Parts: sequence; C-alpha cells; structure tokens
Amino acid sequence: MRKTRLIIDTIIIGLIGAASAQIFVYFLKLVGKYSLQLIAGYTPPDVIDILKQPSMLHNPLHPLLIIIVLVIGGLISGFLVYTFAPEAEGHGTDTAVRAFHRTGGYIRPIVTPIKIIASAITIGTGGSAGREGPTALFSSGVGSIYANFRHSTLEERRLFVLIGMASGLSAIFRAPIGTSIFAVSVLYSGMEFESNALIYTLLGSIVAYIATGFTLGWHPIFETAPNLEVTTLLGYAHLILLGILSGIIGVILPNIFYYTRDLFHKINIPPHFKPAIGALGVGIIAIFLPQALGGGYGWIQDAIDGKIALDLMAMLIIGKMLAFTLTVSSGGSGGVFAPSLFVGAMAGGTIAELFHHNVAIYSIIGMASVFGAAARAPIATLIMVLEMTGGYTLLAPTALTVILAYVLQIELTKKLNLKYKSLYEAQVEDKSFSPVHQIETLKNIIACHAKSIPISLKEINDKNILRLLESGVPIKLSNGNMLFFGTLTKKLEAKNIGDELFYKGARIIYIFKNGEWLHPLEIDTLEEGDEILIYGPPSSIKLIKDHLKYVSETFSKLREQHLKQLEHAGKI
Repeated sequence: MRKTRLIIDTIIIGLIGAASAQIFVYFLKLVGKYSLQLIAGYTPPDVIDILKQPSMLHNPLHPLLIIIVLVIGGLISGFLVYTFAPEAEGHGTDTAVRAFHRTGGYIRPIVTPIKIIASAITIGTGGSAGREGPTALFSSGVGSIYANFRHSTLEERRLFVLIGMASGLSAIFRAPIGTSIFAVSVLYSGMEFESNALIYTLLGSIVAYIATGFTLGWHPIFETAPNLEVTTLLGYAHLILLGILSGIIGVILPNIFYYTRDLFHKINIPPHFKPAIGALGVGIIAIFLPQALGGGYGWIQDAIDGKIALDLMAMLIIGKMLAFTLTVSSGGSGGVFAPSLFVGAMAGGTIAELFHHNVAIYSIIGMASVFGAAARAPIATLIMVLEMTGGYTLLAPTALTVILAYVLQIELTKKLNLKYKSLYEAQVEDKSFSPVHQIETLKNIIACHAKSIPISLKEINDKNILRLLESGVPIKLSNGNMLFFGTLTKKLEAKNIGDELFYKGARIIYIFKNGEWLHPLEIDTLEEGDEILIYGPPSSIKLIKDHLKYVSETFSKLREQHLKQLEHAGKI
C-alpha cells in the first residue's frame, strides 16, 4: 500500500517538477529577450530558444550596454536572494544537498519562486551560469513543498526532494536516466548513492521527460552526427591525454570557484551588491570573449560542429572558468553544470584540433570528463551527456576518459591536500559521513545501551541527535549525567573495566574513526582526532573537557556551511 502511494506521489511530483522547469525556461527566455537582445542588441545562441539550441547569427556586441545589463541583473538578483531567501544564493545544488543531509529535506517554500526568478534574471541578462543548479534547488523545493502538503515523514520528505530534483533536471536536459542517477549520487563525493531512492527518481524523471516531450518535442539538447566512434589506438591514446587534462581542470575548477567565493565574502559591503560586482567582471571579460556570456549551450553546439577555431577554444577554457566563477561565486544565481560542460567541450575540441581528430567526438567526451571529475559524479555525468547529445555509440571511450579524469582528480586533490575537493561543497564522502544516516546509527547505539543510559528514543529525537553530532551540545539526562560527542585533541590512555572503556570516570560508549563506528573493545588506543560518544557525571566531564573539542570535525561541516551562509546574508 505504501509503495503504491509513493508511486502516485512520484508521478505527481514528476509532473509538477516538469511544469516548474518550463516556467523557469519561460522566464529565462523573457528576460533574455528584453535585456540582452532588446537593450544591448546581443543574442547569445542559447537565449532565444533554450531547448532547441538553433545555430544563430549573433548581433554586434555593444560593450557598455552589455555591462550595464549585466550589472543591473546582478543588482536585482542580489536584492531578491539576500532579502527573501539567502539560501538560494550561488548555484543552488549545494543547498538541496545540504538540506537532504541535515534538515530532513526541508527547504523553505519561498526558495522555489525566488530561485526561479533570480536565476532567470542572472542568466537571462548574460550571467555566465547554467540551469542545472537553479533547477536542482527549485525542483527540490517542489518536493519539499509537496511533503508539507502530504504531511510526510522525514524519510518521505528526503525522498520527495530527490524526486523533485531528478524531475526538474530531466525536463530541462531531456536526460531522464542520467538525471535520475545524478539526484541520488550528487549527495556523495565517493562512489555512493541512495539506492533505495533510485527507482522513484527514475520514475519521476521519466514522467517529466514524457510530459516535456509531448509539449516541446523529443530531440536531444545537442545535435550530433550518427554513429560517432573511436576506432584507432592513436585515438584512444589522445583520449587518455584528454582524461588527464580533464582531471587537472577538475582540480582547478572547485578551488578557483570557492576561493573566489571566500574573497567575495570578505568584501565588507551588504551581500545584495556583490553579484553586481561579479557581473561587472563578467562584462569586462565579455568585451574580449562574448562567448563567455550566458549558459553557453549554443557555443557548445558550435564547438561540436567544428565552427570554433583552435586558438579561440583554448582561450575560452580560461575565459569561461573566470566568467562563471565571477557570476556564481559572487552570489549570482546560476548553476555550474553548463559552464563546466562548456569548458569540457572546448578542452576536448582543442585536443581534437591539435591532433586532427573528429571535433564532435572529443567535445562530447570532454564535456562528460570535466564535469564528471569536477563534480565527482562520473556515472551520472557519463549518461547525462550521452543522452543530451545522442552519442550513445561513444559509451566506451567516454567511460574510459571520465573514469581516468575522476580518479586523477581525487588523487591530485588528496596529494595536494586541497581545501575544496568538488564543485559541490555540501557533498559528503559516503553515508558514514552523512548526519541523516548517522542519526539512525546513534539511535541504535543508544537503544543498545538503554539499560545503562536512562534515555528513551522518544526523548532523543532527530533534532537532538543532530545537535549532539554537529555542535557537541551535551544532552542532560534524568539522572543528572550527560551524554555528549566530541573530537579528541590529544591521545588518551583510557582504562578497560570489563567490556567497557572509561576515562576519568566517564564511560566511552562508541568511537567514530575513519568513517566507522567502533565499539571500545575494537580499539587499542584513543588517538588525536578520534570522535567519541561519552556518558558520565558533570564532574567527570569537567575533568576531561580540556582534551576534547565539543564540535565534531566530521559532522559539523554542513552546519558550519549553513551558518556561514546565514552570516554572509546578515541574518545572524
């Protein structure tokens, strides 16, 4: 009975997600028509008809008018976002991912309309950003709103958020299989995904795809020649070169993006004005490289068709990285998917031209390998790009290049000890590091110690456990003792008494180490950096407080991101 109800819910969310995506497209076309086209006299190839992506002639560029339109767009977008929904800043996907992991999937209803309008203004006025991030957030918001309407459980709300994300992305990109996998895998930077949700995200994506197909047509986003293939050893050798280049770009993209964001956060002015500063920078870049404006899908099509010169493609790799970084990291509302595909297409096209290969093949594979590495979502990206281009005959060579780029990105990031590991900051490594999954684990641990720890599962709800995990707030129990979770700042010599481990009168219940919960009998020593769940009287807690940080270095990451976002918006 429950599965039948969830299937009906999924179909409804799929239809609403598709409708929301088309509302976004409509506003985006409207803003583009009355800003860049009418005022500045410039028509990027992806503004007039964002789904058909026709090959178009571009009007002469009026630099001053372009800059004015961009800056005004940044001002309006910044005002809307930071006045009404600061969590809608930036590319949006992170907000949806963070909501899944730490708020039970709850996204404020106001976020959906604000994200649609602000993103349409940012991208429509020429902001160098894509549709994936905004779509992921507002369609996830659709799932959250639907959960409010249905009075759903937290588990169902999280599921509806993923279904909404998959449905909206499917309607926009016409890639139902890839987007359904993306929604369940973008949550994690490792090879992990929410397997229980996949059947529902797949159904929601297909429903949205069919609804969009009947209303707007069935053609893929990009047009490519049929039966594209890589059939020579030399071709595969140069694909390895493309994989290496894509992996390096995949390391650079997140770090240039987030370090620039951090710089914008340090600028001591109201955040409402910062997107306009980013827009000004984009305008200056556009004077020399107008192709950097907007999402860039039309230019990707030109690259696939071999219509962009080698030197220009090479310049656009750098130009687009800078332009989309300025647009989105300043607080402008737009996604990182389209710009990453753009950079990948230009990188692939550059390799193809250098070694005299088919440009379409290398552009398509470059798109998948750059974003697959930078976003740490290789499987979803592989399938999405092939669906978007119809290049299914390139499955094997694309998979090879994406895997190489992904593995190289991970190894380089680890070896260089870089702060930012993925384009999606809110990703966690796997389920072991997700607060939402650890809530259930801690409930089970407490239940197993019910005889010695006087607390019931009714008393320790999800919110209390989340606070315990993320901020080290001790839970005071009915017998006066305390339960808390913290990070060791030094090595401890604890004492075994029977099957239990004690330190200065406090009992160590469980230890979290390298992604695993360990019983005290499973370890020999407590090392610096171990995170421990402790139970004891206030007197014992007082004795050991200097040996602990009351904030988890593992689970507080998402909370700290959320607080920084609110602080930047001036809300706390």
